[in-house]
Amino acid sequence: MDAVTNGYVERLLQGQGQLPASPLSWLNGLRAQALERANALTVPTTRDEDWRFTDLSPLYKAMLEPSSQAVPVDAAAIEPWLIPEADNRLVFVDGAFAADLSALRPETGVVIAPLASALKRHGDRVQAELGRLVPGVDDAFSAVNTAWLRDGAAVLVDGERDARRPIHLMFVSARAGAAVYPRALVVVGRGSRCMVIEDFVSIHQGAGLTNGVTEIHVGENASVRHIRLQRESAAAFHIATCGVRVARDGRYSGVSVSLGARISRYNLQVVQAGEGTDFQIDGLALVSGRQLADTHSFLDHALPHGRSRQLHKCVAGGAGHAVFNGKVLVRRGAQRTDSAQESRNLLLTERAHVDTKPQLEIFADDVKCAHGATVGQLDAEQVFYLRSRGLSDSSARDLLTFAFAAQIVERIALPSVVKRLEDVVRPKESKESR
Repeated sequence: MDAVTNGYVERLLQGQGQLPASPLSWLNGLRAQALERANALTVPTTRDEDWRFTDLSPLYKAMLEPSSQAVPVDAAAIEPWLIPEADNRLVFVDGAFAADLSALRPETGVVIAPLASALKRHGDRVQAELGRLVPGVDDAFSAVNTAWLRDGAAVLVDGERDARRPIHLMFVSARAGAAVYPRALVVVGRGSRCMVIEDFVSIHQGAGLTNGVTEIHVGENASVRHIRLQRESAAAFHIATCGVRVARDGRYSGVSVSLGARISRYNLQVVQAGEGTDFQIDGLALVSGRQLADTHSFLDHALPHGRSRQLHKCVAGGAGHAVFNGKVLVRRGAQRTDSAQESRNLLLTERAHVDTKPQLEIFADDVKCAHGATVGQLDAEQVFYLRSRGLSDSSARDLLTFAFAAQIVERIALPSVVKRLEDVVRPKESKESR
């Protein structure tokens, strides 16, 4: 481990000791444990198996400092990213809650609040779930996030409730050179439903680090739709971990779209905590230039009658590099599991490349499981067919690329977001395919 890597965590922890102590002893204990682990853990390198395709040395060399003060942001700056269908919105600027940019329409039995407010009014409920799925003791990035835990978003839905309006959690990077630590906690009670949109955006074009942690607890017979959008600047660094726990007969449906960042890594772990669960997980990564987008997922089928479907797509142009590692574990006793995983990848240039590794580990004998992966270029016959119908070569390639990506985008089911992402996909890939 070289000096640059050794000093990386130390630099990110500078100033952590000046965080004001919480009146809640358990929260101080959570931070202290994470701080101890952060100082003990080493950051990953390409010598680690889970990171062998993702070289983080540009991040370790970047002189990024923890954000000490949020830059003032007016409403016009975030307007391009607003989602009209979601009139419940929490906005965080450089990790700090921005009340003037947020908008809430209260619903009975639904709490949408910054973490500090949720701790005051619903402390027992938050304490029972915060740090349970991503405790910040096994990974240096999540440990640093928990050590800095001071603000974040909390969504708490009582049992037998239907949160009618989508909930938009917007995390804005406003200052280049800053490292920020977004945190989100979603707890959905028995028989309830909600849609949560996590949105990471930049209003500058410089480098910065977003090191996020999200925990989602899905109660019995509850349903959560989780839309995750990463559309930060092309020079940014984005490292995030999401832990999901799904109780008996619960459903988790997630769509993740990664467009921005120089280097991004998304770790998703979904754990089955009851029989009869259903996971539907879709992902899309679009990279160009020198971007690298890495997605690691782990689906843990621990009990009988679990079902999961996963489709992850990567579109790589320029010298872009996409990585997908998806592991499905079927534990002993998890009979009647039905799982399918597919990784589909499209290369638009000779310099682009994709590393994909779908995995199955099965320890039960009465299961139905499948996985597969494809990596290829645009079909020459399809391009020829479209050209024979009057399209130019570039237009034909644009249309086929768009159709490949649109399968994931359209599953978001929010018209304004779908339209905006479609507008991004078309021009971005048309440039790379020429």
